[in-house]
Order: sequence, then C-alpha cells, then structure tokens
Amino acid sequence: MKFFQVITLSLFFLGAFSIKAQVKKTEPTLTRVLFVFDASKSMKTQHNKTTRIQGAKELFYKFLDSLNKQKNIQFALRMYGHTVKYPPGDCKDSKLVVPFGKNNVALIKSKVAEAKPTGITPIEHSLIESANDFPDTKAVNMIILITDGIEECEGDPCKARMKLMEKGIVFKPFIIGIGLSVEQIKTFECVGDYYDFDNSNLVKDISAIISKQKLNKTSSQVNLLDSKSFPSETNVNMTFYNTATGSYVYNYMHTLNQKGNPDTLYLDDFPTYKVIAHTIPPTESKEVKLSLGKHTIIPIDAPQGFIELRRPMGVYNFNEKIKSIVRKANGNMQTLNVQQMNTTEKYITGTYDLEILTLPRTYISGVKVDQSQTKLIELPNAGMLTIKALDNGDGSIYKDSKKLEWVCNLNNTTSQTYYLQPGNYRIEWRAKSLKGSIYTIEKKFAVKSDIETRVELYK
Repeated sequence: MKFFQVITLSLFFLGAFSIKAQVKKTEPTLTRVLFVFDASKSMKTQHNKTTRIQGAKELFYKFLDSLNKQKNIQFALRMYGHTVKYPPGDCKDSKLVVPFGKNNVALIKSKVAEAKPTGITPIEHSLIESANDFPDTKAVNMIILITDGIEECEGDPCKARMKLMEKGIVFKPFIIGIGLSVEQIKTFECVGDYYDFDNSNLVKDISAIISKQKLNKTSSQVNLLDSKSFPSETNVNMTFYNTATGSYVYNYMHTLNQKGNPDTLYLDDFPTYKVIAHTIPPTESKEVKLSLGKHTIIPIDAPQGFIELRRPMGVYNFNEKIKSIVRKANGNMQTLNVQQMNTTEKYITGTYDLEILTLPRTYISGVKVDQSQTKLIELPNAGMLTIKALDNGDGSIYKDSKKLEWVCNLNNTTSQTYYLQPGNYRIEWRAKSLKGSIYTIEKKFAVKSDIETRVELYK
C-alpha cells in the first residue's frame, strides 16, 4: 500500500471516530425517587367509594409505571405505621422497605400490595430517616410522600426538611394528600409542594415536573460587591434568615471558588431570605425569594479596606494588652469593634473614629478606610511611671496642658505603677493623715517612651 493511501485511510478512520464521538449523547443524570408511603390505621377510612389505602396503592402503581419510563431513574420505598398496631402505636414505626437499586419496581409493587393499615403517623421521623435512604448527593434526590393525615407524634415536619437539605435533597418533597382538611394541608406548606389525591392530572403533572427539573437544582450565590460592583470580597461569615419567622436558617463562611467566582450554594427554595454579611459593620441583602430549579444571585454591597494598629514592642511587656474601640465617625457612640493593638482588621469603606484605651485615652477622628487599602495608625510606646510615698493618700494624675486633663485616680498604696503615653503630667496628692487641703503635694514630670520615670511624694 502506498504511503498516501495509508494517510488517507488513517484520516478516514480518525474522522469517523470524531463524528461518532460528537453524536454520542451524554448520559442523563441519575435521578432517585423515594416513595414514603403512609400505611397507618387511618388509611382504612372510606374515600370515593373505596378505602384510602386502596386508592393510594392504585395511585402509587400509576406513578411507578409513569416514572419508570424515564431514563436513568431509580426507586426506593419507605413505609410508616405498618408494623405496630394502634393503639398504642410506635412513633419510630418507619422503615426503608426496599432500598435504591436497579430493576426493583416489581419488588416495590409487591411490598405496597402487602401493606395493611396498622399504626400511627410519624411524619417528621420518617422524613428525617429518609435523608439516610439516599446513598449520596451526586444524583438528583427526590421524595414523594403519600399520606392521609398529619403528624401524630408531636414532631415538626418543617425541621425534617432542613435535614433533607443537609443530605442534598434540594427539591421540595411532593406531598400527596388523601382527604385532608384545609388546616391539615397548611401543616405541609413548609415541607413541600402539596397535591390533592383527587386531581385527575396528578400523575401526569408530577411526572412532568420530575422529568423537567431533574437536571436543575435550586442554587444561589452571594456576591459581596466591592466599590466597583465586582464580586471580589470574600472570607466573611453570612447568615440566611427566614423573613417570615425571623430565625436563621443557614450560616456559611463566604468563599470564592477555584475560578475566583462566589461559591455556589444549594438552598431550600421555600422561605424568603434576608442575608446578613457579618462585615464590620454588618451589611445585608434585600429580601430574596429563590426560584425552584434556577440559580439566583444575591448581591450585597460590601466594599472593604483595612485598619492596622501598630505599636512597637517596648521594653515593658504591656503593649499587646492595649485595645481600640472603633466607631462610625461624626459622634456615633455605637461600638462597632474592639481591635487589639498590633493587628489588622477589615472594615466597610467609610470614615471611623478610634478611641484607643491608653492612659490617657488616645482619640483619633476621621480615619478613612478605602477599598482594598490599609490605613496605618501608629502609636508611640508608653513609658513607665513609678510612684513612691511614705503614707497612704488620695490623688490623681493629670495631663499637663493649658487645661488639666484628668487621666486616672491614684490608689491608696505607698507604691504604684502606671503606663502612660509620652507627654507632660502632674500629680496632685495628699496624705490621708494630713487633714488640711494645704498639705496637697503637686509633682510635675515628663514621660518618655520605654523609659521609667520615678516620682516620690514625700519630698
């Protein structure tokens, strides 16, 4: 065979392989559907010329047959109220009867056919246990609950839904109710989407929803926006609050993924949320309602810069104890943060006032924080003041200027030590044993960084 023929044949086979690779269809994502079937005693009740249990079984078979036509789908069956007779019943009477697997439809049908209404209705317990029935969170995990009643074990089905979310079951469970009152239906609002057993299109509607949405998880991301409205801010804790109840639902530490974008979160789409970003000071989103099966971006304005407090480590081991109160500027007295000396902290861009807890206090007004910039605040080291006296007495230390500034009161001991910022000071003191104001002793002195100053009150 000639060389050019070999090349031609090679290109032909290569091209054929390429075309075959292009037309090869992607395998659909695995979907798992767990049926939670109510076999409690109340299912013996008559409903539309039959019993509720018989109607539920017939509906169940239709669901299985309809959903089984979809590709790459698996089923499992959990029952409750089917083993312990009521009364007294057992609030733990819930069991995974058939686990997830391939080609188990016939087995599931046979187990449902054998079910006889017996016990009580532990819905919360059953739903929480359901979270453990799914092997992993890689597939799209769904639940269809078929029931005729409400929680009978003092449980809270709403709490169960949070457990389901933790296991990656991000869709609302489908609640199929048989003969429920309006008030009973309301108890399922926080759990999932409610469907009436008597709806003639029930099987068709739910099957279509599962088919359409099984590739679409409800997701969101929180964009912490900088001063240019780019989502570059991160490493901030954020809390999701349910606006209806005021209680928090999730806490996450914000992060950026490997591509530098805000991380994707899979959240329950039921509540309306408000997100608080725990910046300094905190910032928050508007109220946001997630859309089922869609990705929602939650923006929060959170441009940040830094304040660095720096003070050299001096000869006295006290510098690290100094802290600063940080407030918004213009006389706002609310404490936003207490920052340790020799640390750097992130703040929302703006202007702040600092009260540094030195002796005397150090006040710095109008500290401006700009986007991604560090505002450096440097303090000189303190000096050490040692005071000696022959007798106990009363007195105070003042900053010596045109107007005396009170610094602190002295204690009643004969030996005292204070750490003061550099500057000129005076002490006003009188021995306790001397009862006349004329015996007040005044001592002027200067304090320098890292130097000890001694004042004797008996000379």
